[in-house]
Amino acid sequence: MKAYRAVVLSFFLVCFVSLKAEDNAPLRLGVVGLSHSHLHEILVRIDRGDFCIVGVAERDAALREKSPLREKVDSSLFYEDLEEMLDKTHPEAVIVYEPIYDHLRVVEACAPRGIHVMVEKPLAVSVKHADRMAKLARENNILLLTNYETTWYNTNHEAYNLIKRQKNIGDITRMEVYDGHQGPVEIKCSGEFLRWLTDPVLNGGGAVTDFGCYGANLSTWFFDNQKPVSVYAILKRQKPHVYPKVDDDATIILEYPSATVQIMASWNWPMNRKDMHIYGSRGYVYQDTPTQMRVYTEGEENSWVAPPLEKPYNDPFYFLKAAVRKEIQVTPDNLSSLENNMIVVEILEAAVKSAKKGKAIRLQK
Repeated sequence: MKAYRAVVLSFFLVCFVSLKAEDNAPLRLGVVGLSHSHLHEILVRIDRGDFCIVGVAERDAALREKSPLREKVDSSLFYEDLEEMLDKTHPEAVIVYEPIYDHLRVVEACAPRGIHVMVEKPLAVSVKHADRMAKLARENNILLLTNYETTWYNTNHEAYNLIKRQKNIGDITRMEVYDGHQGPVEIKCSGEFLRWLTDPVLNGGGAVTDFGCYGANLSTWFFDNQKPVSVYAILKRQKPHVYPKVDDDATIILEYPSATVQIMASWNWPMNRKDMHIYGSRGYVYQDTPTQMRVYTEGEENSWVAPPLEKPYNDPFYFLKAAVRKEIQVTPDNLSSLENNMIVVEILEAAVKSAKKGKAIRLQK
């Protein structure tokens, strides 16, 4: 009997060690699309060891040939066809660097295969696409996450902590979110990126989509996934000779029962910016940079350096691996969650409709 127990114990120990080894193994990651400039996020992390690229799918032969990923990934792992890449390389998850319009196509291929998906912001070009994507993700029990640069800002999470948990400034009365840069042409984005970023179908809009999504994502987070009552937007073409097909400047006003959010998304700022001002009944929080912020309470403003975020909540790839391996749970109140980003798409679609109709669009509860 003792010998039998020893064998059983030994068996379970081996299984446990094997499972732990599997958890610690690099995430098997597929890359879908090579046209998005955020591809650099892969390049600067690829030697870190927490993930390995098992396959790359890109329809454009020229992009496949000239991609900087060629220096890091064996040429045999590059495919023209997405489904062939998925079936031959068996990734646990994919990250998507394709036009926003194609996010649906990727989820349609990955979800039935049980492959998790992280897309670059925003989730989808329309509510119709987002609904189809969400249905597929839920039916097939996969993660469908949306990656924003601002999700990993120390200051955004410290602002949330001060306002939502510590109640330092009272209830939120107003938010002003500023996002953008001088323009994708002006900052010399690649031609393949510009081709779809400035297309109203493939990107869903111009600055309203590209940068309006940040404010929609953050306001949805701060207001506990509550939809705004209404959305009013003004979309401008300040440089029609540069961006003839899409807006290059967007002002989006979200009406909540007790607060107003103004999102200023533009390709016409004189500098790069992703900052916000949040006002409460007793003070304010200015999130100035990813690490620097100012807090006004009791008649005095103080500058703060936000504490660093803990792993895996400090990096999209650490986060993705931990979520796929079930080391963490992605709850609806997470910035990357499907629930939050479904609302983001609804806000953006309403903003485009509002600008066309010249009136506020009320959202259904």
